[in-house]
Amino acid sequence: MSVIFESHEREFCAFSSAIRRGVDGARDATTPSERRARASEIESAVAECEALIRRMDLEARSVGDASAKTTMLSKLRDYKSELATRKREAREASAGEGAEDARDALLGAAERGLGGVGSMEDGTANGEREMETTERLARTGERIRESQRSLAETEDLGVSILQDLQGQRETIQRSREALHGADDTIARSRKILSSMSRRATANKVYFYGVAGVLTVAILIIIFHRLA
Repeated sequence: MSVIFESHEREFCAFSSAIRRGVDGARDATTPSERRARASEIESAVAECEALIRRMDLEARSVGDASAKTTMLSKLRDYKSELATRKREAREASAGEGAEDARDALLGAAERGLGGVGSMEDGTANGEREMETTERLARTGERIRESQRSLAETEDLGVSILQDLQGQRETIQRSREALHGADDTIARSRKILSSMSRRATANKVYFYGVAGVLTVAILIIIFHRLA
């Protein structure tokens, strides 16, 4: 198992627990500001979990050991399912927060209506300040989301490049194996040719030996007949 993958696992589990705590806190929150703070914490933890999922996917695909890769990809599927569950819980909590905020807004409007002109002016000033604060938070959140999107695109590009490199590595590995196979074939061919050459030489020696013996025998026979 990759050490980097295990480190990402621990971080993912920590942020997943943070999402669960944030959802529980949002459900128990009693004021809009507290609910917004919980929502911001949940959004940040979800973004971190998504980034860690991409990093674990990148690390799993870069591992050469097939058994370790299978194990890591299996864990990655479980983590993706867990993150989907956490997102669903966060959406449900957010829907509940929206209903609570609407109710608080209606109650606040009723109280301001009963409070007279001075209360209306104070309420207007407070409302403007709240709107400015909300707009600033929205702009900050949008910048954070834009940065997260850029980071996600960069990580996706890294995954794509790594996959291409992995494919090229496998192609090179197959080419090396083919070359090794060709070398083995050439070596066997050389051995066969060497063996054939030795046999041909032995056959020549045997042939010349037999021819010499026959020549000597013929000469002896001719000599005896002439004598």
